Amino acid sequence: MALTPSAPLDTKAPFMYNHRNYTMIMVLDMSERIIQEPCCTLDISGEEEEKLVAMFKAIGNPLRFEVLKYLVNHPGCITNDFVDHLPIAQATVSQHLKVLRQAGWIEGTVEGAATSYCLNEENILWFRNKVEEIF
Repeated sequence: MALTPSAPLDTKAPFMYNHRNYTMIMVLDMSERIIQEPCCTLDISGEEEEKLVAMFKAIGNPLRFEVLKYLVNHPGCITNDFVDHLPIAQATVSQHLKVLRQAGWIEGTVEGAATSYCLNEENILWFRNKVEEIF
């Protein structure tokens, strides 16, 4: 993206900076324009971008991240297993599981009256590939 001013620039314009007890005046030489290149080449938009953002948001919560960490070593957990592991109420655990499921981090299988949760390996692989493209 090129920096193009709406008005012509004075190539040796004075610049004043005020900070608490002192004032600094500098003359900037702007005879050479700086051209900025795009910061990344990530080609993502639409539903794919929404999915990536939702996955990042979901793991931004420390308790949801703890749920994911627990599932790595304890696949097939039910809600009560998380209630026993985390210092929060069952209703709150259920809400966090819902967010992780909607974001694609986990999937649940109904087994009688309970739901057994595990990591969604396909979505995690997709997430890892997208993050690798960025960084």
